[in-house]
Amino acid sequence: MQPIFSIQISTKDRIDDLRQTLSSLQALIGRKDVECVVYDDGSSDGTADFVRDCFPQIKLRRNEQSKGYLFCRNAMLNETSAEIAITLDDDANFLSDNPLEETKRWFDNHPDCGLIAFRIFWGIEPPKSTISNEEPEIVRGFVGCGHAWKTSVWRSVSDYPEWFEFYGEETFASLELFRNSLKIFYLPSVLVHHRVDMKKRRVQSGFEVRYRRSLRADWYLYFLFYPWVIAMRFFAYSLMMQIRKFFRNPGLMKPVFLAVTDLFKRLPIIVRQRKSFTKSQVKSYLKLPSARVYWNS
Repeated sequence: MQPIFSIQISTKDRIDDLRQTLSSLQALIGRKDVECVVYDDGSSDGTADFVRDCFPQIKLRRNEQSKGYLFCRNAMLNETSAEIAITLDDDANFLSDNPLEETKRWFDNHPDCGLIAFRIFWGIEPPKSTISNEEPEIVRGFVGCGHAWKTSVWRSVSDYPEWFEFYGEETFASLELFRNSLKIFYLPSVLVHHRVDMKKRRVQSGFEVRYRRSLRADWYLYFLFYPWVIAMRFFAYSLMMQIRKFFRNPGLMKPVFLAVTDLFKRLPIIVRQRKSFTKSQVKSYLKLPSARVYWNS
């Protein structure tokens, strides 16, 4: 039986998080209409052996040397024959009932929907209540830790840009979908718990790297998709805001300087891959509600 759903997880050296996520998915992994793929991006903590030994029904892919999680996501999305591809982070799990059925029902009833953004709760502990009174709506973005692609739509747009390395790929995909007149719907009936301690993340040693990559990704996207005049205006405003922050946090000077350097290094590939919107398209895109993320119960 060809699977209808492909649950796809990219991971590297986070075996404990992955163990919890896969345990939460056991009932889904055992279904005949579901394939589960775990892509181990060069882990050194025994991740591949764990998956192979404890979850033999899972399709295991592995890079002996890390190639980046965007490489892994592109590979899984391009290889699956399932109708719907669901991406979860290795530290994310469903909290709602029947997430697959809810996802398929929405795609079936909305042919212009290319991607579904799940309701995401960020925090170590799950929310006190999983009930939501929100209604589905069209949005301009989604969160990588929990969403679903209609795979026929995925094949009609560009792959995630692996040269971004980390951050910005969701917005890139959102802009690609908008350019192709396809919609992203926020579906609050499917709730995902992203088990992340945000306070701890802000003080971890990798903060400067994440800040640099997040900032430069925004700048890449301006120059890839916006008319030059608008892109320059957005970039100048963003850079000015960063410079103002230096007075409160001098430690930001290094990642901001490196992000500017990254932008200039990437200008040749940006020019080659530019798909500029018109001014009216930019205005219409920015009017859409942004991605929905929650930190409070």
